[in-house]
Amino acid sequence: MSMWWQWLLFVGMSVMIVVSFVTPAPQQVIGESSRIFYYHIPQAWLAVVAFGTSMYYSIRYLRSHNPRYDDRAAIANALGLIFAILATVTGAIFAKVTWGAYWNWDPRQTSIFVLLLIYGAYFSLRGALEVEEKRANLSAVYSIFAFPPAVFLVFIFPRLFPSLHPSDTVMDKNLKFSMSADVASILFASLVLFTILYMWMLKLAARTSELERARREEE
Repeated sequence: MSMWWQWLLFVGMSVMIVVSFVTPAPQQVIGESSRIFYYHIPQAWLAVVAFGTSMYYSIRYLRSHNPRYDDRAAIANALGLIFAILATVTGAIFAKVTWGAYWNWDPRQTSIFVLLLIYGAYFSLRGALEVEEKRANLSAVYSIFAFPPAVFLVFIFPRLFPSLHPSDTVMDKNLKFSMSADVASILFASLVLFTILYMWMLKLAARTSELERARREEE
């Protein structure tokens, strides 16, 4: 299989990382610590994408009862949880530099904490059920109902309350982009590259899961 696009992804990520540190800070008032948003925003974005992917495969599982869709739903949720944790960590680092404390129970920090609890409970549910079909059915229903609250917690809840989080980093109060062309280019490149990386990780994990399932079925 051709590996050219993996090499292209590697080169693209490398260039994006270098450029994100050698260009002026994206938010001059906040300063150097604002560079983290080139990584924090894609991580938060991919958490939602992954949870949405899990909902998609959960719906397909309930329609077909194909266990491979359950495997993919679980993989997507695992990746979503990883990206949500990374977004929490990078957000905490930013909070420490900017506000003097890693955790302030800011609305955005509170919402992502609840999000981690929701999807942590998903894996607790899967671990508590031994019968595969029952585990897959309940996990699929849980994943479907968990996604709308995830969207609310990431995109809506933090905007309902006053927040320490900078509100005009990407868009101003009129919902118009407030970034310069250079900053927008780096951010959107990061979003695209991280999304491709996520899709590659999902594909690799799904393939590994299929091989493992095939081995178990042969036994």
